[in-house]
Amino acid sequence: MSALIVIPARYASSRFPGKPLAKETGKFLIQHVVEQTWRVDLASQVVVATDDQRIFDAVRSFGGTPLMTSDQHQSGTDRIAEVIQKPQYAGADIIVNVQGDEPEIDPALVNHLIRVLQRNPAADLATAATPFHDANDVANPNMVKVVTDANNFALYFSRSVIPHNRDGGPAGIPYLKHLGLYAYRRNALLALADAPPCDIETLEKLEQLRALYLGMKIHVTITSTAPHGIDTPEDYAAFIARYNEGIESGNPSPKTSDSGPSNH
Repeated sequence: MSALIVIPARYASSRFPGKPLAKETGKFLIQHVVEQTWRVDLASQVVVATDDQRIFDAVRSFGGTPLMTSDQHQSGTDRIAEVIQKPQYAGADIIVNVQGDEPEIDPALVNHLIRVLQRNPAADLATAATPFHDANDVANPNMVKVVTDANNFALYFSRSVIPHNRDGGPAGIPYLKHLGLYAYRRNALLALADAPPCDIETLEKLEQLRALYLGMKIHVTITSTAPHGIDTPEDYAAFIARYNEGIESGNPSPKTSDSGPSNH
């Protein structure tokens, strides 16, 4: 199966305008993301989908592949769906959505999600989650929780604390934080983009609930690899510090984990 990585990138951001073009490391933030995805062995192509000429030009300047898309899309899924309907990407069977603000994304994890769809015909989508390491984060509605079944398929995603601990004692199982990384089968992605938002998706503001509502199966890999997304200027400053530390230690590439996924 042919795999394509698409990185949606917008200039507008309420908390960090112009984020993809931040360049205090000497490279654009979007360049760091692209260079990490170039290390994904199972992907044949990497495309940055944008609606901004400045981002388009920046990606082209470092040898990346930009694609100008509509400025009317309401979500990254819609933007990616436009990409895969272009003739040059008609052969992509598996599409990976990598967020444009994750410069430390682990190529091994992306390879793993592609492999899940290649080997597991029951899965329509593949994504990842990691155990919460700070119990205080579990109640944070900005950190999405996921519960899975015995075969590692998602039962539900929520901003609320799930599962609910009715008796209040030790939970006995780790709460899982969902990571915003998806691999889709082509037909599943197009069906998602074509379907209207459902009620639970609108309430939770979680687009992946549309897939569950439509009866799609989402395989969840549990991993210790949790990339640091860049949401704010403070997040970017922390990334710069980690990047500079890597340069000083002789490894200028963003650090990635080699512990890998813990289930298959």
